[in-house]
Amino acid sequence: MPSVKIGAVTVGQAPRVDVTADILPLLPGVELLERGGLDGLTREDIAAFQPEEGDYVLVSRLTDGSSVTFAEKYVLPRLQNAITELEDAGCRLILFFCTGDFPDTFQSRVPLLFPGRVLKGMAPAISSRKTAIVNPSPLQKDQSLEKWKLYLQEPVSFAVSPYEGEAGVRQCARQVAETDCDMVILDCIGYTQKMKEIFQEETGKRVILPRTLLARVAMELL
Repeated sequence: MPSVKIGAVTVGQAPRVDVTADILPLLPGVELLERGGLDGLTREDIAAFQPEEGDYVLVSRLTDGSSVTFAEKYVLPRLQNAITELEDAGCRLILFFCTGDFPDTFQSRVPLLFPGRVLKGMAPAISSRKTAIVNPSPLQKDQSLEKWKLYLQEPVSFAVSPYEGEAGVRQCARQVAETDCDMVILDCIGYTQKMKEIFQEETGKRVILPRTLLARVAMELL
């Protein structure tokens, strides 16, 4: 039986081997094709995409394993190109490897699955008090709280990069453990299964990991 082709779009550079290490075991019989909004660009090119006041901020990974911070507006046309390429390659579903908010302007002949939208539908059903929202950068604090206060009773923002090792993640988890939050949302596709386990170990709270949630929802649509 031939495998099913699905696509994945990262706002950074593809392939996202850090993400697929956790999700491919959850996608049996699937051929995953990847494209990125920063594909083909050098770090010098990306430096021109630095966010200014009022910009929507994204953080993502490059193929060399490092991370970059940039304004969403610069990659939107490139993300559309990635979608079109994946459609033309025969993908029947396209996953977004980013939990950020995106405008409803992308054109696609196949379903686009945004983990951020899945999270916003799921989280209010299982959190009744304060919720810890963990983002990669302090620059995302205001936009994160602005988003989540529409869906959660009392979101509390924390920041730790998933791209700089597990020591910082454990330190952040210990900070969350000192709060009375009843759930943790790791609000970036870059957080790993191991990082989820660190938060569970340190906090004893429910922890939602977007990358594995995304894969499980995708399987329902195939």
